[in-house]
Amino acid sequence: MTTLRAPMGATETIAFGPLDITFSEGVIRPRPWTTAQSEWAAEILLDAPAGRVLELCSGAGHIGLLSVLGSGRDLVCVDRSEIACVNARFNTECAGLASQVEIRNRPLEEAVADGEEFALVVADPPWVRHAEIGRFPEDPVTAIDGGDDGLVIARLCLQVIAKALMPGGSAILQLGPEGQVETLADELAAYAEDLVHTDTRRFPRGALMRVDRVPSCRS
Repeated sequence: MTTLRAPMGATETIAFGPLDITFSEGVIRPRPWTTAQSEWAAEILLDAPAGRVLELCSGAGHIGLLSVLGSGRDLVCVDRSEIACVNARFNTECAGLASQVEIRNRPLEEAVADGEEFALVVADPPWVRHAEIGRFPEDPVTAIDGGDDGLVIARLCLQVIAKALMPGGSAILQLGPEGQVETLADELAAYAEDLVHTDTRRFPRGALMRVDRVPSCRS
């Protein structure tokens, strides 16, 4: 029997739904409320087209892992942080999902290859405005800094979604609680004319934005 070795550095393990998630210093602490993103994703997957799930800005991999748990769907986790990917790989093995999960340590601009398609995309991009990151000293700067308006990385996620979301597929982005969903909804047509903002779920600590790709509009 192989004993899994936790990532090096200061680590902590917390419950995230039914999963035990380990994270190291330099990786953002999973926030309990974000199980709502995974639960919504799992709900969507019940009727989604056949295909893989893509998690962008995956951190420790918790949101994606909980999204696909029990579904049999393959998952691709992408994060530019090497230590985040080490954490995600460890959590994948602990969850018994190593056979269906691929971890990619790369920037969003290189997240997917040409022609790759996914039935569902979940994304937890940094969304704190650069001028306000000092309000969260406990969080790694690279995991929360969303640029001047907090949406720089979220827009990169939308570029990936526009490229890789299959017809009939859906995406769920985690954003800030004040106006960010409306801003991105207004910009959505610039990424692809067949992407539609279909729903928003709001919470005290943030908001979840659902985007669907309309099957009949894509050739």
